[in-house]
Amino acid sequence: MTPADEPTHLAEFTAKMAREGLALFVIETFARLYRRLVGGETGLIRDADILPVAPGEFPDDSSLAEFAPVGRESLSRSVQIVLNGGLGTSMGLKGPKSLLPVRPGLTFLAIVLERARADGSRLALMNSFNTAAETAAALSRLAPEPRPLCFLQHRFPKVLQADLRPAVWPADPELEWNPPGHGDVYAALFASGTLDRLLDEGIRYALIRNVDNLGAGMNPEILGYFASRQLPFLMEVAEKTPADVKGGHLARRREDGRLILREAAQCPKEELSAFQDIRRYRYFNTNNVWIRLDALREAIRREGGIDLPMIVNPKTLDPRDETSPPVYQIETAMGAAISVFEGAAAVRVARARFLPVKTCNDLLAAASDCFVYFRERGFVLNPARAASGRDEVIRIRLDPRYYGKYERFAERFRQGPPSLVECDALTVEGDVRFEAGVRLRGTVIIRNRSDRQAVIPAGSLLEGELEL
Repeated sequence: MTPADEPTHLAEFTAKMAREGLALFVIETFARLYRRLVGGETGLIRDADILPVAPGEFPDDSSLAEFAPVGRESLSRSVQIVLNGGLGTSMGLKGPKSLLPVRPGLTFLAIVLERARADGSRLALMNSFNTAAETAAALSRLAPEPRPLCFLQHRFPKVLQADLRPAVWPADPELEWNPPGHGDVYAALFASGTLDRLLDEGIRYALIRNVDNLGAGMNPEILGYFASRQLPFLMEVAEKTPADVKGGHLARRREDGRLILREAAQCPKEELSAFQDIRRYRYFNTNNVWIRLDALREAIRREGGIDLPMIVNPKTLDPRDETSPPVYQIETAMGAAISVFEGAAAVRVARARFLPVKTCNDLLAAASDCFVYFRERGFVLNPARAASGRDEVIRIRLDPRYYGKYERFAERFRQGPPSLVECDALTVEGDVRFEAGVRLRGTVIIRNRSDRQAVIPAGSLLEGELEL
């Protein structure tokens, strides 16, 4: 494309990103995606272009025991790259979500540090502009040895829907920018020099995962399989349940048979029912991906970057103000790299590898005795719960008026969470505070229809439906 053919407003975007100090490599990545947007690409992936993955097509992690010795030998040449850019605003947090306590004295960040120290792998954190300073302060207090490598996620300028120009918002210029999605991890690794540094240290294999997934961590069986097969890229997938209908799913591209990831934002609205059909699209991406670092560097140098499918996310410029101008946020997903690497594969994992904490409902389950925490293995289902045949995923619905934000949630469980090891499902409607030592059994529904806070006395055993 000659300069005369360039999109009209591209120069405005590149100048804005240059003033922000973003690397040329990042500016070129945005420019490539912006050209697609101007050219009319939507980033949508239609059912007609993909094929469902066949049941049993991927190996199960429970069948990989023979690879464990190779995995344990490879730990010293491995790095866990943890995405640590979120603020947890949906839970009412103002700082990094990774500093939220999951259990007394144990934050997400502390758990990640403990597990890396236990398995002997290297650790790196991708922070955002919003989390870098507070994470650095927390690391200084915790003083882990060795200290994890830290690098910054980039940011992209928001695009006005009306004329595809850069968004301008003088009242709060920070709102003119958006995170580019976790697909930015590859560009951020490269542009920061972290990729070269890891390779220079002899690190060859990387697990990339979210900081709030309490089930994620180095796994000798999966690592050994990945290393033995010399795969360039490996995605951990899990069987969908009705609770996972919104999650991105794996499929095969019809034109060449390559594995492809389709996120909800890439599905045409008229095809959402098919997207959410868990019998058709059985496997969802846990956002635990393994990548060979030498293959990543080679691909970036050869192609000038990792050319990931574009996600166009329609938003308002100020997400809290629906009257602010409509914008597009251009993003990418890291799991989409499965379609970039020839020979990329997937492995089916147990649900225990996917324990994300996105809401206070999730946090209550993680903080309770549903799970037992081990430094080496992370959070695992309580054997007593497993012995009773209860699901790994407990169904919890707390009234968002009183439990939706962390501060209000913590006040109502300030003496600790109730015992949920015998609980199948919990629903709380209204304002209810739990005292110490409360036990729940079976399916429990608690309703407080009054305007006053109700209190569950210490040591109570609750079953069935309760009107307070």
